[in-house]
Amino acid sequence: MKRRSAVKTIALSTLSSAFTFPVQAFSGLKEIISEDQHTYKSNWENWPDMKWVGPEYWGNRLQDWEIVNGKAQCVISGPNRTLHILTHQLGDKLVSFNESVKISWLNKELIGEGNAFVGFRLGAKGKFADYRSSAVFGEGLDVGINGLGKLVGNDLESKETLDLNQEIELALVASYQKGKYMLSLSAKPQKGKSVKLEIASIEPQILEGNISLVAHASKDKSDESSPLVAFSDWSFEGEKLTFNSKQFFGPICFSQYTLHQGTLKLTAQLAPIEKIADSKVFLEIKNDSGWEKVGEATIQPMARTAKFRIENWDKGKTGYRVGVSIPLKTGVEDFYYYGEIAKEPESLENLKAAVFSCNADYGFPDEEVSINVAKHNPEIAFFLGDQFYEGTGGFGIQTGPFEKSSLDYLRKWYMFGWSYRNIFRTIPSAFIPDDHDVYHGNVWGEGGKVAPTDKGWGYIAQDQGGYKMPGEWVNMVQETQTSHLPDPFDSTAIKQNIGVYYTEWVYGGVSFAVLEDRKFKSAPKNVLPTEAKVQNGFIQNPDFDIKKQYDIDATLLGDRQLKFLESWVENWTPDTQMKAVLSQTNFCTVATLPEGSLIDEIVPRLPIPEKGEYPAGDAPTIDMDSNGWPQKGRDKAVRIIRKSHALHIAGDQHLASTVQYGVDEYRDSGFAFAGPALNNLWPRRWWPTVDASHRSIPGKPKYTGDFEDGFGNKMTVYAIGNPHKTGLEPARIYDRATGYGIITFDKENQKMKIECWPRYVDPILDPNGQYSDWPVEVSVEDNYGKKAIGHLAEIAVVPNAKFPLLSVINERTGELEYKRRIPARGYKPKVFTDDSFTIIIEDHDSGLLVEKKGLRISTNSEKLEVK
Repeated sequence: MKRRSAVKTIALSTLSSAFTFPVQAFSGLKEIISEDQHTYKSNWENWPDMKWVGPEYWGNRLQDWEIVNGKAQCVISGPNRTLHILTHQLGDKLVSFNESVKISWLNKELIGEGNAFVGFRLGAKGKFADYRSSAVFGEGLDVGINGLGKLVGNDLESKETLDLNQEIELALVASYQKGKYMLSLSAKPQKGKSVKLEIASIEPQILEGNISLVAHASKDKSDESSPLVAFSDWSFEGEKLTFNSKQFFGPICFSQYTLHQGTLKLTAQLAPIEKIADSKVFLEIKNDSGWEKVGEATIQPMARTAKFRIENWDKGKTGYRVGVSIPLKTGVEDFYYYGEIAKEPESLENLKAAVFSCNADYGFPDEEVSINVAKHNPEIAFFLGDQFYEGTGGFGIQTGPFEKSSLDYLRKWYMFGWSYRNIFRTIPSAFIPDDHDVYHGNVWGEGGKVAPTDKGWGYIAQDQGGYKMPGEWVNMVQETQTSHLPDPFDSTAIKQNIGVYYTEWVYGGVSFAVLEDRKFKSAPKNVLPTEAKVQNGFIQNPDFDIKKQYDIDATLLGDRQLKFLESWVENWTPDTQMKAVLSQTNFCTVATLPEGSLIDEIVPRLPIPEKGEYPAGDAPTIDMDSNGWPQKGRDKAVRIIRKSHALHIAGDQHLASTVQYGVDEYRDSGFAFAGPALNNLWPRRWWPTVDASHRSIPGKPKYTGDFEDGFGNKMTVYAIGNPHKTGLEPARIYDRATGYGIITFDKENQKMKIECWPRYVDPILDPNGQYSDWPVEVSVEDNYGKKAIGHLAEIAVVPNAKFPLLSVINERTGELEYKRRIPARGYKPKVFTDDSFTIIIEDHDSGLLVEKKGLRISTNSEKLEVK
């Protein structure tokens, strides 16, 4: 078979990289790429059967549109199923255009139903002036054929009827005359007379926006197993049509990668092309002589991913492209997705991270986020859960059969990538799926058990613990989001053969511990006394005191992850200068509700205050979805993490915060940053009631300072991003304190700068536009804030070292007290008991390894000589 690969090159202006990414001119679209870009004709007849309709289309829903026998088929009968062309839109030119398509009505049960409809949608517009918004949410003028065989549109219908048992060619001519459009709609059956309908006086602005095909059956006539219609030979032409070669999507939708200790792992997300025989996926990198193939991969059949692994990666900034060769009837076609492997920052260079979570579809396609984040020039990105919500894109969720439910997930995941792929196209990224990513409101995984759904899908199922969706489906989700992470610490699967991904990722001199908060956690309903009356992780009995349940037998991270954390704290690679923990949620509950509230269902309905207003009467919540519960497990995790002086970075809370954990005393542990929501479905708040004795952080509002959360966990609040009225529209986005975080790891000064940005602020034009409590600067020393009872002798000088590694070990208990990088000059190790200690000082570059035993608190100016 012949091979063609037409490529055009454009610069993506939203990216900070200077690298330019070619855009594939896909096969079957030579009409599009031809000189006349105002003409288009579909090419489904040249594609094999597949559960996708091609790179220039978006189907609502993904699982409802397939290519079958060379036609685009809506494989169910249901409300408002649309198939949008992505590359062409109706522009604002006041000129004529025409459109036609062949229709085969497949669902004979709907013949005679006036509410059934197939045809064109014209001028589809979404919430935002973006073709992607229109493709997902677009509403417009529908014209076509109803189940009675009549032409219909704009509340008009033809007098004559058509025989729907034969193929019909539906044609539209839109003529501009005297400030309005006239639509001439005609339908020509294979046999019999044509039927016509004229629709006059259409305002020009109505005919601006997306063009789509529509297949509609009323909800009471829906049938998941009965295809409604097949379309073929869709064509349109006219100078009113605009064309943009950047607007293809797929068959390679996006990719994400990590680089860890010389191992590059890259996962490409593909469209559902897995059943096309002899298709090949490959990875190429750019070098001086052109493109070099460095790997081939097969497509994972449910996740539709292709994974690549390259050992001993030692290159600087390098362009890459993921390609797929697909045999079509016209020949083998190559399709590409382009990106860049960044140069890893040196061990002592600053590392800037962008932090995201909680992405509802309110702002889709969220272009302002990609644009504004790029202006910070981040070198790494973290997406810490709830990459989407169940309602993303409309239509709710489909939980079975498995094949359909996997495509249902992929549609929502594709929307996420469509919004944010330019953020992680050129920098490494970590993803952690959270509860909504696996179709849960909350997850208490209990080691992977089955959450029975026979009595209902919501609270009644998830409160029993485990996963509502099958283990194979959960693995599919994890494959798409986490398969590019470094290899798991312990890859042993849990119940239902669900895989794990908790791991260490070392990049740019920082070691990140990637945790799975939910997977092993106990369901509170299963471990608390019955009288607690648990519902969705909230106690419904107002007389039940959760603070008295500290010693309850409940799991948070589980023994396996605690073992991992212990190992991670003790083991430092030569290039690791700092440590940080990534997880779905933080180890306290930073949220309040009106006092007396027993559950947080009211959160979306709570009024948003004016800026500067302080709502009265709130109290801390008792939400066992957070890592504030179980308290004993929380304390155990925090005690381990603080040994490495690590910063904790989390998502989930929908409320940006910077806090310092306390275990036995306030401020005796490390700092945590929970980033704001990208799109805030659940606008939590922190308005604690305080009295005159409360001491806030100097210069900060009264909601800062020392507090106990609803479980009695000690926390010191330094910064909060409460929702407030901004005066911006849509208020549903901007009044709910949405945005992202930027964290700069300054290894030379051993500090971390935490920034929190509204999504709408241009950081170049408004460098002071952060949420008011930020930035917050934290030192490595601050991340083990426990007060010392004394210090060991001063380590005056570590020769030939810049930041040697110090271990402090309690000789009585044999336990590691802490391990961290220290300045090479003038450091006094703090200790918390009057025991004797061993210290170990290491420096990889010089080969230094010194061990000093029997050290006790120094009461004078004694200095420790290191040789």
